[in-house]
Amino acid sequence: MKHFLRFDSVGGASGDMILSALAALGADMQAIEQTIGAFFPEPLHFHIEPASDAGLNGLRVSVHAAHHSHHDETFWPDADSHEHDHAHAHGHDHGHNHAHDHEHHHGHDHEHHHGHEHAHPHDHTHRGLTEITRLLTDAPLPERARDLALKVFQTLAESEAAIHGKTPETVHFHEVGAWDSVADIVGACLALDQLGVSGVTCGPLPAGIGTIRCAHGEMPNPAPATQHLLADMTVTQTDEPFELVTPTGAALLRVWTRALDPVPTTATVVRSAFGFGSHTLNGRPNVLRATLLAGTAADAPAARDLLVLESNLDDCNPEWLGALTADLLERGALDVWYTPAVMKKGRPGTVLSVLTDATRADALCEWIFRATTTFGVRRRTVQRDELERRIEQVTTPWGLVPVKIGSLQGRPITIAPEHEACAALAREHQIAPRQVYDAAKAACTIDTYPDPHGTNSAT
Repeated sequence: MKHFLRFDSVGGASGDMILSALAALGADMQAIEQTIGAFFPEPLHFHIEPASDAGLNGLRVSVHAAHHSHHDETFWPDADSHEHDHAHAHGHDHGHNHAHDHEHHHGHDHEHHHGHEHAHPHDHTHRGLTEITRLLTDAPLPERARDLALKVFQTLAESEAAIHGKTPETVHFHEVGAWDSVADIVGACLALDQLGVSGVTCGPLPAGIGTIRCAHGEMPNPAPATQHLLADMTVTQTDEPFELVTPTGAALLRVWTRALDPVPTTATVVRSAFGFGSHTLNGRPNVLRATLLAGTAADAPAARDLLVLESNLDDCNPEWLGALTADLLERGALDVWYTPAVMKKGRPGTVLSVLTDATRADALCEWIFRATTTFGVRRRTVQRDELERRIEQVTTPWGLVPVKIGSLQGRPITIAPEHEACAALAREHQIAPRQVYDAAKAACTIDTYPDPHGTNSAT
């Protein structure tokens, strides 16, 4: 049976509120902290505390990194940085209430509502999408959590690029607060994966009123990046003079509601929980509710509708194709493969095939045109039956390895250690990846159930 998640927002949505709601649902923050800490460039701690308002009770999670702590601090390109507007010591309320998470100032005098005090170092180093992608690609993360986190950062970069007339690769993010924001996003994706969520839906998101003040001057609330990310999402106007949804929150919800399975119309409520922001709003509790749902056998989708993009390549430099595979997967392709073929006039060639969902098809098609010599890309609809998936961490002599477990009709049928994690440990300890793989598989205590028809039994 598949599980799904619904978010209902009263006070808004931000990275820390989403993380808080998932923690309140039962996600193991200690395990997530250990997973991120294994590859993070600086020490961090996930601080969890109980929270309540208007008779509602839940959790508030904040990330404390080596230099400072925050609740939700989303990146802003250097075009808007104003030489680190907030580099001096002062308190931030990095909740979703105002755009301090962009590292720029807001109006309404609410820039003085601070959650806690900390100082930012005067460090003008910038990091871009490429560096963050490299960090997450090499990290020992569960495959689905890594893919979702990469999609969120790609979506944030695409939004900023669209606003400022840049490309996603040329948008740079501030180092100040960047590692905390990475932890928020990766932590939320790990929590979603921990809970075994197959799909996410979201109710209307509240919008604040008034203006915010940033490096470009006074702008309507919400900030341009948030407004861009909220395209095609339902919002409800409120009279709160704060930015209620941050770019981080909008990007997480945008990716999750589009990249995962559709949520069935009929489902059973398993449990619900509340994640709290750090600021007190004027007329409503600062809370986000998450509800875990179980799909029924009749309503859960039996197959997922996907697209295959194909192109015949007979005059393309083969060296380009290796890089193309990595580029397409990084940009959200679900799978990429090549098939040798004989083209017209007897020329040897290659058929490029890319599996994707409909939301990524246009962007992937554009990249194929830019990266190859093709003049056309075919599209066809396919359906893919998928096992229910979850990730478990197992211990090997060389370290922790995430193992993907696929279930059919609620029972495990396939076990697969994550290759990238095995390869990273193998490089570190100068051994073969297969040694780590076999040790991880042996360490997994899950037994796959036998085929009732006996077709996969030992003979």
